[in-house]
Amino acid sequence: QAELPLKTIGAPMDVLWFRLDLPEEIGAESFGALEAGRFLVLINRRTYLQCAFVIPKGAGDAIRAEGIAAFRDRIRGLVPALDPEIEKLTDMNAVKLLSVSLDRLIRWHRPGLLAIGDAAHAMSPIGGVGINVAVQDAVVAANVLAEPLARGEDPDPLLVRVQQLRARSVHYTQMLQKLMQDRFIMPILEREEPIERAPLAMRIIDSLGPLQRVPARLIGLGIDTPHIESPDAYA
Repeated sequence: QAELPLKTIGAPMDVLWFRLDLPEEIGAESFGALEAGRFLVLINRRTYLQCAFVIPKGAGDAIRAEGIAAFRDRIRGLVPALDPEIEKLTDMNAVKLLSVSLDRLIRWHRPGLLAIGDAAHAMSPIGGVGINVAVQDAVVAANVLAEPLARGEDPDPLLVRVQQLRARSVHYTQMLQKLMQDRFIMPILEREEPIERAPLAMRIIDSLGPLQRVPARLIGLGIDTPHIESPDAYA
């Protein structure tokens, strides 16, 4: 760790992770439901719903200590069609705590070692982009290293090239996640008054067709940026 120092950006929330049976009246799309102080993300896995209940950072132990009945009360009513399935939750052991981190290594490599994916940069679950970014890292690493390794060359001088090609994209993706968690998610979790309408940014995106493609592109393809000569600029 002394050789690969870590920069912590910070995540103000954690996630309680559980699954529910999929009712017939729930469509095929993944979606989210929110009210003041409550935010639930539902990922459709065809035969069940993977559920992520977003909570303030560090609140997981206290919520678990309250027991399963209190937890059912917390999430009941967010999606009324799910209330019968929520009643089937009988044990807090079925609810797992996902501790959210947002950080990255200042340098991704040392002789004989290259860190990519979660080993180089922990992504927030916002947008579900962690696996996408890791795959992009892997593709770049393969493009940079595969042929030299096949020729038996020393790969160590090339390791910095991987970070040069990926550091800026990772930086901007994490900054976008930080913006979302600080300006959108935390105000919802801290809010006490009812939410009468969606946040302005969401209303704008929803009303303008071309803008609806922007989040999909960012999530599906990532942020495409040119390489940089000094990765330290985006450490």
